[in-house]
Amino acid sequence: MNKPLPTTILEGELERITYFNAENHYTIAKLKTSKTKSIVTIVGTMSAVKAGQFLKIEGIWEIHPKYGQQFKIKAYKETLPATIDGIKKYLKSGIVKGIGPSTAEKMINHFKTEVFEIIEKYPEKLLEIEGIGDAKAALICNAWKYNHAARGLMQLLQEAGVKTSYCAKMLKQYGTDAVDVIRNDPYRMTIDIPSIGFYFADRIALNLGVSSDDPRRVKACIIHVMQQFTNEGHVFAYEHQLIEHCQRLYQLEPDIIGYSIETLAAEKELVIENALDSSENRIIYLKEFHQAENGISNRLKALMSVPVTPHSIDAERISTEVQKKLAIALSKEQVDALEKILSHRVAIITGGPGTGKTTLIRSVNAIFEVFGKRVLLAAPTGRAARRLSEVTRSEAKTIHRLLGVNFQDGQFHKNKDNPLDADAVIIDEASMLDTLLMFHLINAIPMTAALVLVGDVFQLPSIGPGNVLSDMIKSAQAPVFYLKKIFRQAHKSPIILNAHRIRNGELPVLKSMDDPEGLSEFYFLEQGDPNRVVSTIVELCTKTIPETFSFDPMQDVQVLTPMHKGLVGTTYLNQVLQKALNPNPVMVETTGTTFKVGDKVMHLKNNYQKDVFNGDIGTINAVDIKEHIFSVDYYGRTVNYDFTETDEVSLAYAISVHKSQGSEYSAVILPIMVQHYVLLQRNLLYTAITRGKHLVIIIGTKKALTIALKNDMPKKRLSGLAFRLMKN
Repeated sequence: MNKPLPTTILEGELERITYFNAENHYTIAKLKTSKTKSIVTIVGTMSAVKAGQFLKIEGIWEIHPKYGQQFKIKAYKETLPATIDGIKKYLKSGIVKGIGPSTAEKMINHFKTEVFEIIEKYPEKLLEIEGIGDAKAALICNAWKYNHAARGLMQLLQEAGVKTSYCAKMLKQYGTDAVDVIRNDPYRMTIDIPSIGFYFADRIALNLGVSSDDPRRVKACIIHVMQQFTNEGHVFAYEHQLIEHCQRLYQLEPDIIGYSIETLAAEKELVIENALDSSENRIIYLKEFHQAENGISNRLKALMSVPVTPHSIDAERISTEVQKKLAIALSKEQVDALEKILSHRVAIITGGPGTGKTTLIRSVNAIFEVFGKRVLLAAPTGRAARRLSEVTRSEAKTIHRLLGVNFQDGQFHKNKDNPLDADAVIIDEASMLDTLLMFHLINAIPMTAALVLVGDVFQLPSIGPGNVLSDMIKSAQAPVFYLKKIFRQAHKSPIILNAHRIRNGELPVLKSMDDPEGLSEFYFLEQGDPNRVVSTIVELCTKTIPETFSFDPMQDVQVLTPMHKGLVGTTYLNQVLQKALNPNPVMVETTGTTFKVGDKVMHLKNNYQKDVFNGDIGTINAVDIKEHIFSVDYYGRTVNYDFTETDEVSLAYAISVHKSQGSEYSAVILPIMVQHYVLLQRNLLYTAITRGKHLVIIIGTKKALTIALKNDMPKKRLSGLAFRLMKN
């Protein structure tokens, strides 16, 4: 067994920085040692360092196969120079903002070796120097404090074994008080800086001496585990699940967990209820999800209790008006549904592709307009809203824009007290409605308006917690109109026909790309080797699809995959597709990911300040290395990101099937392998297939396809909405 190499201490002056990664602070630099004056290469994570600083570094010597001997940094701290020459060189280097060579000379001549003490303890004395006024003195003082805070924070993180790339975010959040704030309560970071999360906050806390059963730790742990449940789509957790997770993952005693659950409930952070299904288990909600689920139920019941004014339009006139306004001949099924929809305050329309959901949306919209009603159209995502607008030729918005989100605090302008100005609200892609978004939407619906939800309930549930559309259908409290007939023109589409076969658990009709009968919309390429699957995807994107089908690989083609890890997961596929499709040089580097101008990227979480939302896809159009900013074009609108915000975007050459919901792409490529076993479900396969408008290519094995088709029992989400709606 190899013994770990002994650590060594080096002290010296930082001569120059040859490489610096702005996102994770990985640094390669040259250090002039104090003792021998030799120049050595140092490598490792360093923050807020500049040439001219004096450092004391703990690390190990290693031999790099290409670059030779290097000193690998384990920990470091700044040591301030003590001699006049050292101080002069330090201040002239520009390390302290506001102090240039001329000002440095004046300060050293006036204060001699006491200059650092003056800046730190008696900054008002800086006004004694000619050319330093109040503003410049404040700039120097703040820069000194910032540098000091950065040094202290780096040391704190290093000692805890936490990635020092978080340093910039902590400084941005807490400023020069960062170290004191974190030492006082490390767990507040889980709320203030969600991207850091409980795991790293916990490591810092335990390293600072916080006991494992400290009430702050137990509470933070419980909230963290509850958030993990919501990340998996659940609206609540059973109490025994919550206790078991906290006990197993974080070694907490059940009685301590139970006591803290009760405390958090008393503090209104959690809500405890008896199980809605009459079992003996208690269920636990995060406060906002309990409020939302209860609020949806109460508001829907109230809305449905308001009588609808009888209309004077019959089936024949409905057909005539739709024919006149839209030049569409409705089927009897559609006319019957439309006539009944007009008689209800809340209605749900569901059906697979090609069954006329879009036609019915257009028809409902047209008939409401015949009545002189003000109709609002919306969808959960920008892509779905744009498509809705195109097919209806009427304005459609995202639900966030419909409700008038406040981009500062994420609150909505439209609510119970300030409802939407509408007689009818039609929501497309309603299967994507999660619990929180539905809560805000239903609160903004006037009690005199009609609400029509349209969606394919067989698709994957929403990315966010809950299963709103499915629960509403399950409750049988609002009328549901199932569209089952596939229209004649849709029968010509292999994509639509195969989607319905998959929905029914039947193997799709599989056609090879070398079939002599000519071009088709749906192909299956048999391939069991993951490496060959990857190379085939690259070939399809770079050559076959552009040359054969004339689709732009960047704009028209989307690779969808069930998972993130592995050779055929999003992470690796994005790397190889970026290399194949984007020849531009690397501009921004992050931990494990590189971004370039021209890259296709996806925003990963709602950001109200930037007015960009989870699932939005754009293109990087500029990078400013000097200002540490890169810009993304989202549908003609530019959004700027600081380099510290790269965790909000990911490459989008390949995305998960879940992230594709509500979107349509000209061409879809779907790898489906037995390696995806845990995620192979019929509704996932169905959702992926129905994203393709003109071309779907599946690459993988028939065995994997069969596994997915047989698995019609998707993971159950814990939600109480259906029970609440059925409850009197």
